[in-house]
Amino acid sequence: MISIADGSVEIQTTPESNFSTPCWFGEVVVISSYLHKHSVLSKITERVRFARKRFGRYELIDFLAVLFGYAISGERTLEDFYERLQPFAIPFMALFERDRLPSRSALSRFLAALTETPVEALRTLFLDDLLARPLTPDKQTGGLLDRTGHCWMVIDLDGTREAARQRALPQTDDLPPP
Repeated sequence: MISIADGSVEIQTTPESNFSTPCWFGEVVVISSYLHKHSVLSKITERVRFARKRFGRYELIDFLAVLFGYAISGERTLEDFYERLQPFAIPFMALFERDRLPSRSALSRFLAALTETPVEALRTLFLDDLLARPLTPDKQTGGLLDRTGHCWMVIDLDGTREAARQRALPQTDDLPPP
C-alpha cells in the first residue's frame, strides 16, 4: 500500500461546534492594514467630527468599521452581516483598534442621525488620500486596453467585481479588426 500522507499535517476533530471565519474576513484584514499603514484611520478620528446624542461609548470610527466590513462582506443585509460577524466581533473590531462592536440599535441610531457634514468630511479625506498616492501609468496596477492600444483605468463604483463587459465591436474601415 502506498501512502501519500504528509507527516507535517495533523487533522484533529472535536464534537464541539466551531465557527468558521467568514470568507470576507481576510479582505477586511487587508483593507484595515492599508488604512493603518497610511494613517487613514487616525486621520478619520482627528478630522471627521459628528455631533451626536446617545451613542454611549461608541465613536465614529466604531460605526465606520462596521460599515467598511459590511461593504466588503457582500452580505445581503446588515442583519446577515451581524449574524456572521458575531463570533468574531472582538478580533474584527481589534483590526480597527477598537474593543467593542456597536449594537445593531446603536448603528441604526447613528445612521438615522448622520448628516451631510461628516459624510462630506469623510469623502474629502478619502479624496485627499487618493490624490496623495495617484495611480500613474508607470505604477499602474490594472487597466483595460482597447483595441487601439490605449489603456483605460477602470474603477468600479457600484461594488461589484465585474467592471467591464464584452460588447459587440463596430467594424469599420478606419478601425483595426477586433
